[in-house]
Amino acid sequence: MTVRAASSVLVGRHRETAALRDALGRARAGEPTTVLVGGEAGVGKTRLLEEFAGWATDGAARVLVGQCLELGEAGLPFAPFAAALRAVLRADGPEVFAGYEAEFAPLLPELGRASAALTTPRAVPLSDAPRGYLFDLVAELFQRLADARPLVLIIEDLHWADRSTRDLIGFLVRAARPGRLLLVCTYRTDELQRGHPLRPFLAELDRARGVERVELARLDRDGTAAILADRLGAEPLARAVDDVHDRTQGNPFFIEELAVAGDPIGCAALPETLRDLLLARVDRLPEPAQRVLRIAAAGGTRFAHDLLAEVAGLPETELEDALRAAVAAQLVVADRDGDYEFRHALVREAVHDELLPGEHARLHARFAAAIEAQPHLVAAGRAPAEIAHHWHAAHDHPRALVAARAAACAAADRYAYAEQRRLLERALELWELVPDAADLLGMDHLALLEQTLDAAVTAGDFSRAITLTRAGLAEVDADAAPLRAARLLDQRGRLMALLGKSDGSRELDEAYRLAAGGPPGAERVRLLADIATHLVKIDPRKAARVAAEAATDAEALGEHVALLSTRIALLCHGERDLTGGLAELGEAAAAARAAGDAPTLVLAMVFESDMLCELGRYAESAQAAEAGVAEARRVGISRSTGAYLLSNRAEALIALGRWDEAEAVCAEAARIDLSGVTGLHWLQLGAGLRLARAHPGADELVDRGGDRPAPGNPTGGRPGDPAGGWRAGPRGGSWPG
Repeated sequence: MTVRAASSVLVGRHRETAALRDALGRARAGEPTTVLVGGEAGVGKTRLLEEFAGWATDGAARVLVGQCLELGEAGLPFAPFAAALRAVLRADGPEVFAGYEAEFAPLLPELGRASAALTTPRAVPLSDAPRGYLFDLVAELFQRLADARPLVLIIEDLHWADRSTRDLIGFLVRAARPGRLLLVCTYRTDELQRGHPLRPFLAELDRARGVERVELARLDRDGTAAILADRLGAEPLARAVDDVHDRTQGNPFFIEELAVAGDPIGCAALPETLRDLLLARVDRLPEPAQRVLRIAAAGGTRFAHDLLAEVAGLPETELEDALRAAVAAQLVVADRDGDYEFRHALVREAVHDELLPGEHARLHARFAAAIEAQPHLVAAGRAPAEIAHHWHAAHDHPRALVAARAAACAAADRYAYAEQRRLLERALELWELVPDAADLLGMDHLALLEQTLDAAVTAGDFSRAITLTRAGLAEVDADAAPLRAARLLDQRGRLMALLGKSDGSRELDEAYRLAAGGPPGAERVRLLADIATHLVKIDPRKAARVAAEAATDAEALGEHVALLSTRIALLCHGERDLTGGLAELGEAAAAARAAGDAPTLVLAMVFESDMLCELGRYAESAQAAEAGVAEARRVGISRSTGAYLLSNRAEALIALGRWDEAEAVCAEAARIDLSGVTGLHWLQLGAGLRLARAHPGADELVDRGGDRPAPGNPTGGRPGDPAGGWRAGPRGGSWPG
């Protein structure tokens, strides 16, 4: 994959760009204006001003840029003004200084040499020129330049400014106030430690008329995705965006550095240049503070004071002194609850990577033991996951195995199925490393694999789930456990259809054969109902026979709830009476709600929104889909069944002419569509929207939609069907004008 050397787009800065443009508008009207642009290192201040400067130049403004130097208070005085005036000298010649070349020499020494060669030396040495007089001359020069055309003076990295530079800026802002001049200064907020000279200076400027502050925040997930797409030259996978955004916390510089390092997914090692940059400030801390920071890094990006104290085992005063130094260095921030957080997740990562192997294992074991003994030391509900993480990082395999399974159960109780799947995958990895794993967990390996498969399906990670079905079928003994084998085949058949690999009929037929000969009971009823649900899209008549067989057994056992999903599937396929079907669907949904069967309820809401859309009741369809999305989120299935509801809602919104809302829903579908199952539908909807609006990015979406196969399409499934295909565009094939 080719990675561009630098990002070609400005992402997520519409508000800040508008503020700068408005400020230039006020300056054009003769109102002296100053904008102070703050933000942490790497957040994109320079990139923002480059974009703004280009826009201002195109609008006939003159732009001058000066850079403060990292030399501190004893550095080169007036450095940014010297750079700006040097650009004026090169462009306009010495005549622009109107005979005051000698007076400007303290800023531009070359002017002093030129005037000495051409004129008789003045009686007063240049160094004796009053500073106030020099400031007046600078202000008058800027006024002359601004009279010709609006002037934008950009001074970067004000946190490094010397006292003389700050004084001249203060003079321009508060006293001289040249008209048609926009002064823009940038500074790093993470450099302003207590006692930094810029802090009182900014407070003084805030009180002056015409001064505005603009703070650049980190980018959201969409901004991270946009930068990755630009740098990589292709749309990044959702998991790549999640990983990079979590690690960089939306800092554009860090995002670009990770993109340059290679494949964003699983880019475990930080680039050396970025690591050195992150650790430079850590290295300047006193050694006790560095030691505490290393301990804290093992605890995670966010850590509680009491937990750190328990693990560090230091006297309270020593711990507080160390934390105070880290906070003062802007490496750690404190919150109102008395806890702490690394300012950048990548700083924590870099510090953690510096731990020695023995130190790494020892610290994580101490964190695990401390949380086990006192779960209240971490946020409510987080103890199981934290314990599992630390025992795993400590390489204590038996404890890590047990803790991973316990944390997976806790995640499932919170409907956090993606986290449950990851924890169970870890347990599978650890199984081979723990000789008595079956005894410790009280289950065999196949049972653990089946749990992992269920979690992957519920979380919407269908590609991983289909791999797990293959592993399960290789392990199960179909003769000894026919229902277990049948269930794996049923799941595999449905997944094959979902991912467009086949219609799944071969697997479903074999699943029915095994289930039909299996032992009677509630498990067999539920399995037959599932098989009938999936068969209805392939062979409706056979599905009806299997459903009838399941219904007979359910009647005898009182397992009517198990047939709800089958009832819904039969209602929504084949020749349908849409109006009558809606009423029956409502009854099935009510039964699912009463039984607490949330997945079946969400399934009913998918088909309800679809039927309403087919009937032309678009507003009701959008409302039903929105309610279904909320329910899917509540029970943690927004990435699986819930994904269809987003596409259904977008389709209804398009039909209603609410295009902005539809585009936002398509973007949300793109974020959560982990396996790409609904990808064809939202891509086609999004492409249609862009074409209708003559959007410059329409061709890209059209190409992506055309290249992507239709999941589930071998059976000719219906739009909005969690196992069927999709058709392009809104219903009726026309776009509302």
